[in-house]
Amino acid sequence: MKLSENLPAIGVIAFLIIGVGMIVFRASSPSVNSVVVDVKTPELSPQALAGKKTFDAYCAQCHGENGGGSKQGPPLVHTIYNPGHHADQAFFLAAKRGVKRHHWNFEDMPPQPQVKDKEIASIVSYIRELQAANGIFFKRHRM
Repeated sequence: MKLSENLPAIGVIAFLIIGVGMIVFRASSPSVNSVVVDVKTPELSPQALAGKKTFDAYCAQCHGENGGGSKQGPPLVHTIYNPGHHADQAFFLAAKRGVKRHHWNFEDMPPQPQVKDKEIASIVSYIRELQAANGIFFKRHRM
């Protein structure tokens, strides 16, 4: 047989091999949606303790226990949320206005109007103390 007669069969086999390879690669690669961080919890200040209580009530459902992430939302104890990339004000805006998906492959975060400014401030304290305990500090953001 000539090679030209076998080209369609070779093409189909190559297509199948590439397809199976892509499936295996995707299955073995961690999904962004499965990112969950193991968070070390420090002794918290009184304001951060209040923030934990509010976080547990309104945020943990999506952002996971101690801000470690879940299948519904990203971990907040992550270098992406360091104060040099996401200033404290970003958390206020997120709670007030919601957030369009941008860093992670999760759905948009809806506004959280039930969470008041004082509560958001305590949540920020909580997240920042968790971040510090996990080695996440201000790092200047560069584009």
